[in-house]
Amino acid sequence: MDTQNFPQTRETGAGVNATWNYTLASIVMFFVVICGFTLLMLAERIAEGWSPLLAVLVVLMLVTCVVQVRWSWFLRAGIDGGLPSRAWVTALVVPSVLAWACGFFGEGLSLLAAVPLWLSLSLMSCLVSRRARWWLLTLGAVFCLIPLWTQEAAAWAPMLQGPIWFVLIYAAFMPTMLLLSLWMWGIVKQLDDARKAAAELAVTQERLRFASDLHDIQGHHLQVIALKAELTERLLERSPAPANEQAAAQVQEIRLIAKQAMEETRALVAGLREVSLAEELENARDVLTLAGAECTLDLVASPRDTRAQHALALAVREGTTNILRHSEATTAAISLRSEGGSCVLRMTNNGVATGEPTAALGRAPGSGLAGLRLRIEAAGGSLVSGRDADTGTFELRAEVPLSTGQLSGISDSVEGTAK
Repeated sequence: MDTQNFPQTRETGAGVNATWNYTLASIVMFFVVICGFTLLMLAERIAEGWSPLLAVLVVLMLVTCVVQVRWSWFLRAGIDGGLPSRAWVTALVVPSVLAWACGFFGEGLSLLAAVPLWLSLSLMSCLVSRRARWWLLTLGAVFCLIPLWTQEAAAWAPMLQGPIWFVLIYAAFMPTMLLLSLWMWGIVKQLDDARKAAAELAVTQERLRFASDLHDIQGHHLQVIALKAELTERLLERSPAPANEQAAAQVQEIRLIAKQAMEETRALVAGLREVSLAEELENARDVLTLAGAECTLDLVASPRDTRAQHALALAVREGTTNILRHSEATTAAISLRSEGGSCVLRMTNNGVATGEPTAALGRAPGSGLAGLRLRIEAAGGSLVSGRDADTGTFELRAEVPLSTGQLSGISDSVEGTAK
């Protein structure tokens, strides 16, 4: 196979890792700097007069800073990547809340003591959904202001004097700095995913080209060998003799070998051209997600017949291609369910242009869908497509006979939901 035009993955992968290392170092530096300034301000208070409360607060801030630095590694999942285990969430929140509570027992400590809690909630907000992010940041702001609301202005006004303004402003911009860093990292991840998809597509195209060439070239020559061997065998049968009988046996063996080679070649090409339903569902999910559509998979049943599975795999491929070419979908759904003894594949998306003519579900138009319909009908099924006038969603519906049994070999390899 020609691999000169394949995307080079080694250098790109190293670049992606280097980008993450730079992003991680920047985030760690954010926390180390603000923690350092906060501890310096506490050191000034200790120099004025030591107390057990200040010592406890320093220890809690150091513990919180260490946990926050360790938490920075979880940000590799990107924005909305999901929180880590409950143990890590507890390890981050508990010392932060205890430090915040210490601010109520020391004069002029409430703002400094609230900084670790604000930073912890800012860190957590990067890994949750957008709505939860706003709730966490609002909660953090409320917790920071509670000590001020419970005190008179004359009591907390001295807190706002000196270098604490730098700490407060730095902490206020921490969520923005974190989200911007992760936004840039997310772009790099999307580019890397697109590179991987391009590499896989190039490999697939090369395999199909190889299969076609192998079938056309080797199959042709083997067919000629088989025909000539059969012709020679018949000519030798016209004048039987001991030598001719031996020659005929050899020619017959040649013909059988050529026939076997043709069968093995066809089997090889069929294996290269085989379309897997599980792989097509997974590819559809990945490609649509890369294209910016939120893709949901709902897989319940699958036909046992290989020809029916092949037909549905082609339907998934054709439906995905149509979504990418002819729509600007932001959401897509693929379901595979059992209905009345049949396996029904539904592919819907919301990206159909509103100016296109409305049509109810009917026989699929278009050359690609027309060819697909023939394959579906050959497997004993049917194919219809159309746009819903009320919702504006386009639906492709393929139905094939379903043998008894649940989904086999697909649910294990394709996740139920992708976003």
